[in-house]
Amino acid sequence: MPKPNQALTAVTGYQQALDLQQQLAEQGTDLSELRGNVAQQLAQLHPKRLSLRVDAIIDETPSTRTLRVSAATGSLPNFQSGQYINLFVTVDGTETARPFSIASAPEQRSHYDLTIKRMPNGFVSHHMQDQIKVGDTLQSSGPMGAFFYNPVYHGKTVVFLAGGSGIAPARSMLNSLIAREAEIDFHLLYASQSADDVIFGQELEATAQAHANIQVHQVISRPSPEYTGLSGHLSAELMQRLLPLQADPIVFICGPTGFNEHCQAQLNSLGIANRRIRVEANGTPNPPQQLASWPEGLDPDREITVSVQGRGQFKAKIGEPLLNSLERNGYQAENACRSGECSLCRVKLLSGDVFNPPQAKLRKSDRQFGWIHSCVAFPTEDIEILL
Repeated sequence: MPKPNQALTAVTGYQQALDLQQQLAEQGTDLSELRGNVAQQLAQLHPKRLSLRVDAIIDETPSTRTLRVSAATGSLPNFQSGQYINLFVTVDGTETARPFSIASAPEQRSHYDLTIKRMPNGFVSHHMQDQIKVGDTLQSSGPMGAFFYNPVYHGKTVVFLAGGSGIAPARSMLNSLIAREAEIDFHLLYASQSADDVIFGQELEATAQAHANIQVHQVISRPSPEYTGLSGHLSAELMQRLLPLQADPIVFICGPTGFNEHCQAQLNSLGIANRRIRVEANGTPNPPQQLASWPEGLDPDREITVSVQGRGQFKAKIGEPLLNSLERNGYQAENACRSGECSLCRVKLLSGDVFNPPQAKLRKSDRQFGWIHSCVAFPTEDIEILL
């Protein structure tokens, strides 16, 4: 059997596939015995839904907990470090969902770690922290997302800019690189509001001390008087001083929407091309009235009527994402990212108008045929949609 090249050996599951190929060759099978089972095999690799059991709840900071979940039935599917799952929950009678990055490494097959930070005025995050108990069963999507390190294209220098709970996919990537003994230089710049908000702080410091190819810098935006470390925001000057940007690294960014946009702008000002920047966008949209493109004088609290063709209508506020108001009124639209990236929540706009922020990332065909991404669409007048 030919020797695999080094890049392919870094792909999770590649060696297992080679071993299975060798086993099948020795058995002389042509796989005819599996005919008709393709759908079943695909479902095991890429399940649409998972049933998860909460095995442990770990307090990380005063505002953050990690839910350690395992498969309630069967086994957990493989994933790429940096990917997320979409958790389906019912909160106060409203069926909704939220994406959470997997904080554990894919080499740890017995469980997923889901790190959840309590958000101010949060809806789902408060429910997840206050109501979920050990032994509860949760429903989720399978792992998804394109926010992961690819050794073939991304090179050997990785920079990760994390804000708040955006440290979760960084931890997964970091621990996966260590488990695989990958010859990668990993540079983490992690921003938190206060020292009490730092998630996995001691673990990250210990990891950096144990591995010469890993650099970790923590930055506090609102330091206490006794704090002596790096403080402020992730400015272009700080990035240039601490990160090997001259090495043409691949840069991953994960945090609140405003943090992501700020970091990308700072990198662009330093000449880092967008093709070398990967942004994890599975976060809620900014309040639309804060955007420069928001129509002047449009009151986000004004109510309009949303009509769902053949299924009824309801009142909603202009400043509320359409997907949120749909869920609140008992209508369901498949969704995964809630940030305009995945397009699963598309609905057809039959009449009226909506505000689409830049992050909606509508395709040319969406605009041509009237499709909108409901998670980041804000009705500006009475509308009718096809759901």
